Amino acid sequence: MARPRVSRSMSRRSGPGLPAFERVLDLHGPALLRFCAAQAGPERADDCFQETMLAAVRAYGDVRDPAAVRSWLFSIAARKAIDLHRERARAPQPAEDPEALAAPVAPAAPRDEALWARVRELPEKQRQAVSLRYLADLSHKEIAEIMGTTDAAARRNVFEGLARLRKELDLTPAARRPSERS
Repeated sequence: MARPRVSRSMSRRSGPGLPAFERVLDLHGPALLRFCAAQAGPERADDCFQETMLAAVRAYGDVRDPAAVRSWLFSIAARKAIDLHRERARAPQPAEDPEALAAPVAPAAPRDEALWARVRELPEKQRQAVSLRYLADLSHKEIAEIMGTTDAAARRNVFEGLARLRKELDLTPAARRPSERS
C-alpha cells in the first residue's frame, strides 16, 4: 500500500511541540497498518488505515500532548475499525462472484491468519486489547488510554481474550504433551 502524501501545509499545521505529521506517519504507520489488518481483516486493512490517516491529519493541529500522539492515532484506528465492522454488518451480502475470490491479500496481514481470524471473532473489547498488545506492542496503560478504560480493565481484557483463544484452540497446559511443557 502506498503511503499517503502529506502536503507541506499539513506538516506546518502541527501544534506547538508536535513533530510534522509526515514524521509521525513514518514512525507509527507500519504498526498502525498491522493493527488495522488485525482489527478489520486483511481485505479492509487499507480502508481502515486510510480512514484513520484522513481523520488524523484533519485533527492533528488539535493534539495537545506530543507524547500522546501514538495512543491518539491508535484510538482513531480503533474507532475506524469499529465503523468498518458496523458498515459490514449493515451491507447487503452480494452473490458469490468468482472475481472477488481472486482478489489479492493485503501484504500487511498478520503471519498466522487463522489465529488472527479467531482474534477478530473475540468480543469487541478483548479483540481490541489483544490486537493493541501484540500488534502495536502497546503497554496496558497505553491500551487503557486508547480504549478509554483503566489499566486494570485493559489488562483484564487482554487476559480474557488470550484465555478464550487458548480454550478455543485447546492450548491449555494440561492439553500439551509432556515433551511440550516448559
